[in-house]
Amino acid sequence: MGTPQKDVIIKSDAPDTLLLEKHADYIASYGSKKDDYEYCMSEYLRMSGIYWGLTVMDLMGQLDRMNREEILTFIKSCQHECGGISASIGHDPHLLYTLSAVQILTLYDSINVIDVNKIVEYVQSLQKEDGSFAGDIWGEIDTRFSFCAVATLALLGKLDAINVEKAIEFVLSCMNFDGGFGCRPGSESHAGQIYCCTGFLAITSQLHQVNSDLLGWWLCERQLPSGGLNGRPEKIKAELPQIRDPPTSASLLLGFQVCTIMLGLRFLVWFGFRKTHLLPFGVEERLLLPRVLS
Repeated sequence: MGTPQKDVIIKSDAPDTLLLEKHADYIASYGSKKDDYEYCMSEYLRMSGIYWGLTVMDLMGQLDRMNREEILTFIKSCQHECGGISASIGHDPHLLYTLSAVQILTLYDSINVIDVNKIVEYVQSLQKEDGSFAGDIWGEIDTRFSFCAVATLALLGKLDAINVEKAIEFVLSCMNFDGGFGCRPGSESHAGQIYCCTGFLAITSQLHQVNSDLLGWWLCERQLPSGGLNGRPEKIKAELPQIRDPPTSASLLLGFQVCTIMLGLRFLVWFGFRKTHLLPFGVEERLLLPRVLS
């Protein structure tokens, strides 16, 4: 017996216009009331939240509405003695937030705010013998962290600081029979992991190792009749909170959702953004990063 397809029904009164000003106003005002419940509850991913917000504001041409100096001071205060950067002050450093911080500083052309050499040492310390990367000192292994490691070092111009060949071997060992990638060898293919692994392979000039036809077919099958896409077979499409919804403890994640959708729209019309390093064209051109997906 087949499994019923999980999808949503788009209501006839669903918005059909992207309200850019409302999105910009929401993001610009986020964090203005630091005692708000939802602001406190999102502390654990604040660094990435700032990156998502800045990126979407830059795409909308409204980056100057954000408090640059406050953000740079915050990032500097989140770098630890080991070199890694945490999501917020008082939290443990992690590769995820280290990459977000480097992306922010790259966007602002202010990489000297942090100790770059310590960042490189931190990333180096997290690579394992099989080429994989742990996200932090606690040792979780995931291909997300492989991407974070090479993306961070590529933005710093220090990709040769790690064993790139072993890192490539590990990521390729996570490729599955369906053309997709999982978080570790033998793990289920997932669209998020596929982004991380193909991004990793693009940065390391190994995209030719991907079975593009097989992977492309798997990705095409993620689209549902509603037009939305799911992350893996038999899952419902990814949902976006409505801008009219009341604030919740997860409201910072709206910044991520809006950022992702804006990037998708820009990507579709090829206007000002290349998704390999998740930075605008102008920033990548300034850094002389290779056009691996031109």
